[in-house]
Amino acid sequence: MSHPTLPESLALLTLLVCSAALFWRRFGRVVRLIGSAKPDADFALPPMTPRFRDLLWEVLCQGKVMRDRPLPGLAHALVFWGFCAFALITVAHFAEGFGIDLLPRDRPWAAAYRGLVAVFAAAVALAISGLAVRRFVVRPPWLGPLSLESGFIAFLILALMVTYLVTYAVEDGSLLAKTNWWAHTLAVLVFLPLIPRTKHLHLVLSPATVFLKRSGFSRIPPLADDEDFGLDTGKDLTRLVALQAFSCVECGRCTEHCPAANTGKVLNPKEIILGVRRYLDESGAGSEQPLLGSHLSAEAVFQCTTCGACEDQCPVGIQHLPIIIGLRRGSVNTGKWDDDHGAALFLNLERSGNPWGFAAAERTRFIEQRGLPWYDGTQEYCLWLGCMGSYDPQGRDSVLALVEVLRHLGVSFGVLRKERCTGDAARRLGNDLLFQQLAEANLETIGQAGVKKLLSLCPHCVRTIGEDWQEFGARLEVEHHSEFLARHLPRFSSTSGAERTVFHDPCYLGRYRGIYDAPRNVAALGGPLVEPPRARHRSRCCGAGGGLVFLGEEKGVRVSANRAQELAATGASQIAAACPFCATMFRDALAQLPGTPPQLVDLAQLAARSLPPAARQAAPH
Repeated sequence: MSHPTLPESLALLTLLVCSAALFWRRFGRVVRLIGSAKPDADFALPPMTPRFRDLLWEVLCQGKVMRDRPLPGLAHALVFWGFCAFALITVAHFAEGFGIDLLPRDRPWAAAYRGLVAVFAAAVALAISGLAVRRFVVRPPWLGPLSLESGFIAFLILALMVTYLVTYAVEDGSLLAKTNWWAHTLAVLVFLPLIPRTKHLHLVLSPATVFLKRSGFSRIPPLADDEDFGLDTGKDLTRLVALQAFSCVECGRCTEHCPAANTGKVLNPKEIILGVRRYLDESGAGSEQPLLGSHLSAEAVFQCTTCGACEDQCPVGIQHLPIIIGLRRGSVNTGKWDDDHGAALFLNLERSGNPWGFAAAERTRFIEQRGLPWYDGTQEYCLWLGCMGSYDPQGRDSVLALVEVLRHLGVSFGVLRKERCTGDAARRLGNDLLFQQLAEANLETIGQAGVKKLLSLCPHCVRTIGEDWQEFGARLEVEHHSEFLARHLPRFSSTSGAERTVFHDPCYLGRYRGIYDAPRNVAALGGPLVEPPRARHRSRCCGAGGGLVFLGEEKGVRVSANRAQELAATGASQIAAACPFCATMFRDALAQLPGTPPQLVDLAQLAARSLPPAARQAAPH
């Protein structure tokens, strides 16, 4: 607006102050709520390089937004980049209202910049129109019910773009130009106070959320002290939890990929985060009211398989799993969780050191009958059997196949005389005391045996030993057998020609550790690989994680049945598994499928089958 009058400038100043005040009225409360939450016991900023890398990729490049939803993701990215491009234009626009020309139209650089923004304005107008059609016409179920505020925000964004483009079509200084200028101004001033009152608060908070999020995938924070029992009441909510709760963009990506939400369960990861937000809005961070109740469902919290799909998909840095496990902690550690199966599991782990309550003599008998050597400190590897490898018949078969391979390769190994469960299920169901007891007992045994390197067939054991035990000072080198086998691939040969194999990515090997290629290379020993619709980081969980394999029957469709059908539908003749829990879940699920289901094999069994016949004949049985 050229040559604004004094009344126009005063009117603009008044409107600008009112808009900013309305913005701060809500945003200031959000800042105070986050600040009033207790500090995170494990919060630490360094190292900074990964944080800036995530900020660049996830925020500026919108990498996660576009990764699995290319078209809607690109539309969102264009809107974001458009707003970034509009930042200087908006400042210059309001400066014009006070007679200050920051971007003179007669300057080539300013004209070029304005032209670039015009291109973005056209792209944003097209993108926001497409997103509105998707939101109000296509209506993907994970987005939730229709929202009038979303429609109004889309209208304001479109109005901002159109009014900017109109400046190129009207004569500067004309009544139409001035009317258009004020229309653009009002659109900005109305949009600003709506940001903190809607899901669009993520525009302000998500850069901080991504930058400050806890390092490591699904890393469970240690309890602060003896009086910390997890997330029980409002006073237990931490600043990171509060920040993430207010950053949710409600895009539903977590819900779309959640195995529980897609098989008829109560759990909806998005509603867990929004439930924390509603609790904070209603009760505040210092409230003594329980978290599980009107806003958060205990049933939903204990339906989580801890597969990590929600956290992997979130484009604004929300870490769902530490929050869900924190809520489990608050319920279990305070004695509020009442579940017969859970109580039996904890009792078995406490008394017998394994989930089923088997006597340790059963494990010893298996080891001696099969001639497995005891670890004496001279061997290269300590072979960690795990609960499934120690007691489950099929798990034992996989262990023996790996033993065949180790002996053929000339790799020395031994097993511990005494081995208890790593505590994975106890940890992820929220029983911290039991987890500590199991971890410390195992660490004492490992220390006495002088173990240097551990090898395991179970991704859950590898994760718990390598990450969770660090809370008690452990710094152990532990490797999953898929990594070991992949390194020795030149010593194997393919066992079949046209027989097709489909590999199932275990959550605790893929999303948790980022290992996708090594197990596939081993699985290819069984024949040409085919991929299911959901593979790698999008792989659907088998349903066993988070301790659920030891709890009661599921509601709705079984997660394992859903995934088994997907794997069988590829037409593969065999399913390659890399986790004993996955194998257990699929064994039951495949038996329920019509016709002849695919054969289920562990990677170790595929490797053993590819050994020369002489080596297989020489192996003990």
